[in-house]
Amino acid sequence: MPAHDLATPPLPKRCEILVIGAGPAGSAAARLLAQQGFDVLVVDKQPLGRDKICGDGLIPDAHAALARLGLLERVLARSRRLSDVAFTGRRGGCVVLSAPIAVLPRRELDALLNEAAQEAGARFFAPANFEAPLLDAQDRVCGARLRVDGEPIEVQADWVVLATGAVPAALVAAGVCERHTPSGVAMRGYVHAPSFAKRLQRLDIAWTRAVQPGYGWIFPAPGDCFNIGVGVTDSHESHDGKGRKNALNLRAMFDAFVAQYPLAAELMREGKWVGELKGAPLRFTLEGARWSRPGLLVTGEAAGSTYSLTGEGIGKALETGMLAAEAILARQDDASTRASYEASLAALQPRFATYAKANRINAHPWIGDLLIWRANKSPRLRQRMQGVLNETSNPGNLVSLKGLSRLLFE
Repeated sequence: MPAHDLATPPLPKRCEILVIGAGPAGSAAARLLAQQGFDVLVVDKQPLGRDKICGDGLIPDAHAALARLGLLERVLARSRRLSDVAFTGRRGGCVVLSAPIAVLPRRELDALLNEAAQEAGARFFAPANFEAPLLDAQDRVCGARLRVDGEPIEVQADWVVLATGAVPAALVAAGVCERHTPSGVAMRGYVHAPSFAKRLQRLDIAWTRAVQPGYGWIFPAPGDCFNIGVGVTDSHESHDGKGRKNALNLRAMFDAFVAQYPLAAELMREGKWVGELKGAPLRFTLEGARWSRPGLLVTGEAAGSTYSLTGEGIGKALETGMLAAEAILARQDDASTRASYEASLAALQPRFATYAKANRINAHPWIGDLLIWRANKSPRLRQRMQGVLNETSNPGNLVSLKGLSRLLFE
């Protein structure tokens, strides 16, 4: 029987590890810790099977993380598996790159990951809203105050892992928020279109004029459905942790994408909406929050685990969740555990920085046009671009002055 069909047990008042947030980062951390015998409690503000606004694409880094968790084949068995990604530029040029890709709606992926954590021995409770950390006499986090059915309940824990996503409320409550505004925003919906599913069997990403300064996508999903959406990086200006939204209307951008991009227009003519069009904030580049405080580790998108160039964050959320678990599993003192975890995230930062550098494509779409034009003439360039998807090539090199000059001659 699936774990979410079981009756919800009462909320425990004590555990060794309290994981707040049942997304990929939280469930990955919970699974690893529970497998090693820790008493793990995962709580979330929504019941298992809740929706999550996301592009749903699982690129190679997510495959690698799922394999480490022993869950790759289980996920792939339920996903729409694809092998090509098409990039269309502002001028209509298109290049097709090869990479192992899977698409699985986050409603299903997150439930699968949570159930896997429970299979390993973790307990799960929802709905429970995180209100504040509990502090001991030394100001170390020793649990959390949660609100359940309108009543405050305290749960004691040796460690708290905060995996609450991009919305800043939990970060603020935990005293670790450094940026209240998001790094970017995205909007997506699902469309059921069986006839269109026979024609589009690859991921489609477009930097068209309709979506400047962002990008649009159409991703085939299981059941002849498509995830269609638009995203914008650098959507907010930030000063001293607070900021304001730049001038943009995400719904108008989506409507323009559908009206002006032929594949999107064709999909919407043939398909029918499944559910609502929804938007969500994004946090990029491992910025915007302190990664830890005594007794608490911040992981996943709460720590900014999404790439700014692509908006991809599932693989990195899984990876940071596992890094948090590994730091705790070393069974060191508080300071050493936090130092170990922060060092592991710092080691990832250069990779995030290269994607942030390459993000200038969104601000200067002529760069994308140039890359697409040259990639169709240069197998070596196409191979390097495929390496960006597989994380074997530095995307920042493609858009550096040296890299752009090479485009004209190789």
